[in-house]
Amino acid sequence: MGSAFTCESPLISDGGLATELEARGHDLSDPLWSARLLADAPQEITAVHAAYFRAGASIATTASYQASFDGFAARGVGRDEVVVLLRRSVELAKAARDEVGARDAWVAASVGPYGAALADGSEYRGRYGLSVAELARWHRPRLEALAAAGADVLALETVPDVDEAEALVELVQAVGVPAWLSYTIEGERTRAGQPLKDAFAVAAGVDEIVAVGVNCCAPDDVLPAIGLARASDKPVIVYPNSGETWAGGAWTGDRRFSAGLARQWLAAGARIIGGCCRVGPADIARIAELAA
Repeated sequence: MGSAFTCESPLISDGGLATELEARGHDLSDPLWSARLLADAPQEITAVHAAYFRAGASIATTASYQASFDGFAARGVGRDEVVVLLRRSVELAKAARDEVGARDAWVAASVGPYGAALADGSEYRGRYGLSVAELARWHRPRLEALAAAGADVLALETVPDVDEAEALVELVQAVGVPAWLSYTIEGERTRAGQPLKDAFAVAAGVDEIVAVGVNCCAPDDVLPAIGLARASDKPVIVYPNSGETWAGGAWTGDRRFSAGLARQWLAAGARIIGGCCRVGPADIARIAELAA
């Protein structure tokens, strides 16, 4: 995977999985969010992955972002069955890849932050009150299950806090699997307020981290972040939100995600580009055309 990330041609990641599931009529107002459909409607997840592949994405990010042992336990799902569901998230993305015939595409197993499992917006604040060791203990079983499922890379994504990044990086080193590290940011700082320069330094010298960058942030914050991420000497990955803001149970504001911005990100040195919340297959198709 690392060699694919360092090639000259840009890679196109997918857009928001939950965004497209909601567009297909699914109510995701649930603490498990899109992960609920791993049990309830797995064929729909495959269909969305396939839609992004057809739009030109070469990376599918699995529906495991908000899947956790704690979250499923609250629904009476035992640990063995949770492992099955986590593995299923990877299998569904692989099935979509096979369905579309995207032989050169990659499956990234989403490892969302601890705050996502709390389902209270904590992933946009960080500073959970847990030590690096405590965070590592919480993440380990899920990360190991996803690594064992055969994904091409782990997506350590929407990380709001350097402490959590340190825990995740230690785990991927211990497990020995490739991963990208992507922070959610505001301006040039993590959501927890740490300078991005320090945040990206967590990945320095770690061979298992094959790319660093930002996601689930405003498009306007991407360009400055690329310069800071490039100092890590690793490929840079960016996949922001549409620019709209989630407030009071609804999306408000204007969309600012555009192919024109994506062109700027490529020119600034980003190697992998996609989208997060409110970015759909049509957006990815325009980026893929631009990058062709």
